[in-house]
Amino acid sequence: MNPVIRGPLYAVVPAAGVGERMQAGIPKQYLTLAGKTITEHTLQRLLSFAPIESVVVAVSADDPWWPTLPVATHRRIHAVTGGESRAQSVRNALAQVLMDGGEDAWVLVHDMARPLVRLSDIHSLLASTQEQGAILGLPVVDTIKQAADDQCIDTTLNRETIWRALTPQLFPAAALYDALSGDLASVTDEASAMERQGWRPALVAGHSDNIKITVPEDLPLARFYLARQFEEQGGM
Repeated sequence: MNPVIRGPLYAVVPAAGVGERMQAGIPKQYLTLAGKTITEHTLQRLLSFAPIESVVVAVSADDPWWPTLPVATHRRIHAVTGGESRAQSVRNALAQVLMDGGEDAWVLVHDMARPLVRLSDIHSLLASTQEQGAILGLPVVDTIKQAADDQCIDTTLNRETIWRALTPQLFPAAALYDALSGDLASVTDEASAMERQGWRPALVAGHSDNIKITVPEDLPLARFYLARQFEEQGGM
């Protein structure tokens, strides 16, 4: 383990959202991918990473699907009640992490809708983190345009300095808990909360198949990437 990480390691997975953009009638994390729910794929990946003490999942108080999953009773899974926003759900889960792991705990925050994260990328994230944390990301390859209010091009951005943020995102649990307080309207991920505190997390390049399933066309793409990962004989 990276000597920067001096306490126990936990994972937090916010999963209290409904995923309206999937237009599926059920939260997207309970859709099926290759015979298992997205939730099962995601949590099994995290559970297979031995350094993680436990995975804290923030679920909606009235979620009828979560209790039906066998993984919900896994000894290293701890469920807490999520909040009205992703940030609040993460903060609720962090309270449990701090209760279990103490002030020195570190946490990997991961999207439930990213079931294809590779364990090699998690290893890279842990190996590369600095005192102010790190996130998985992907340098953009497209030309990036900044739009004006009328949806016309305002300028072309320098793509050499632009990355897409992925998850997991890795931070000291206590510092992240403190950062996720006050006005959370501008907080879109954990790194943005830490940036508001003046932190400069490291960017660690991940794989492009670590996609977030958000809209209907993402599901067949996830099936393709999952099949390709199996062909690579466990290259995840």
